[in-house]
Amino acid sequence: MAGHTLHKQRIVIIGGSTGIGFATAQGAIAEGAQVVIAGRSRSKLEQAKAVLGDGHVETYTVDNQDEGQLQSLFEQIGSFDHLFTPGASYVRGPITASLEVAHSCFNAKFWPQYHAVKHAIPRLDRHGSIVLMSGAFGQRPLADGASYAACNGAIESLGKALAVELAPIRVNVISPGTIRTAFNWEETPQSVRDASYDAYAQMNLLGRVGHAEEVAHTVLYLMSNGYTTGSTLFPDGGYILR
Repeated sequence: MAGHTLHKQRIVIIGGSTGIGFATAQGAIAEGAQVVIAGRSRSKLEQAKAVLGDGHVETYTVDNQDEGQLQSLFEQIGSFDHLFTPGASYVRGPITASLEVAHSCFNAKFWPQYHAVKHAIPRLDRHGSIVLMSGAFGQRPLADGASYAACNGAIESLGKALAVELAPIRVNVISPGTIRTAFNWEETPQSVRDASYDAYAQMNLLGRVGHAEEVAHTVLYLMSNGYTTGSTLFPDGGYILR
């Protein structure tokens, strides 16, 4: 990959139809990249494609919790330069929560990223990159998310291990704080969303909730900087320092 540009690069985003993934797709296209977005909802993919433009984006339907579907996805996609894996849905709970809650983050966030990388490697350019996504809660957990914190920590360790194993392919992790998106909020009253945002704003140094575009900027940096690997970056407003 020449220079610090994504021009004419091909980027795969699993979970690219909304939120951070969609903002990353927008930013990559603005830099001249071709983008592949994949997700569960065909209607959301089509809505995203209509905004991003037919000439810049391909869409694929995939359940990223199904390893077989991930394998088939990468067989269809063919060769590409960068992978970003933000798609996840999970439930947070204390150590006394049900096994379903305890397992949800690993089942929906850790293993989907692990399996995506596994099946992406044969088609990923050796000078390309992978960006995984954890969460700042893993570095500064609260009292209601033992398995969620552990899952995020596992993803950050996975990023380091893969950076060693897959070099010269670069592997990094983003660990955002609370971001103002529709993620996991579809059926939640606005008052509950606002209360969560207000609480987070009081827990970080900048005193506000982040925006998807700010996290996307971090992802694009990790894709385009050819000398950064094995790192975890925290677009969290200073949450882990407060």
